[in-house]
Amino acid sequence: MSLEFEDNRVKVKEALYEAGEAFLHEACGEIQARTRRNSRVDTGQTKGSYDYKISGSFMAGEQYGQIGSNFENAIWEEFGTGEYALHGDGRKGGWVYQAPKGEFYYTKGKTPNRPLHNAFTALKNKLIKRYGEILKSKIGG
Repeated sequence: MSLEFEDNRVKVKEALYEAGEAFLHEACGEIQARTRRNSRVDTGQTKGSYDYKISGSFMAGEQYGQIGSNFENAIWEEFGTGEYALHGDGRKGGWVYQAPKGEFYYTKGKTPNRPLHNAFTALKNKLIKRYGEILKSKIGG
C-alpha cells in the first residue's frame, strides 16, 4: 500500500484570498449604502461622498476594507461638535458661523448622528454570517 501526499496549500490560500476579497467588496458596499441612508441631508454632498476601497496583498496574507468620506463634515456628523461632541471635548459656549450661501448662524454645535458607526453596528452580525457562507462556497464544506 502506497501513500501519496498532495500539497494543496497554495490552492487553499488562493481560495481563502478570493473569498476574503469577495466578502470585503460585499460587506463594504453594504456598509457604504447603509451609511448613506443613515446620513442627514442638507446639500447631499456628505451623503454622496462615502466610498470604500479594498487593500491587501496575497503574498502578505492580509486584506482589509476602508469605508469613509473625504468631506470634513463627515467627521462632524459622526462625532458631533461643540457642546454636543461625542466625547465631551468640543468647544463650549457657542459661536457664530457663516454658511456657504452667506447666512450667519449662532450654534452651540452639532449633535453626532453616527451614520458609519450605526451602519456597521446594524450589519455586523449579518456580515459575519455572510462571510461564513462565502467561505463555504469558495472552499466547500
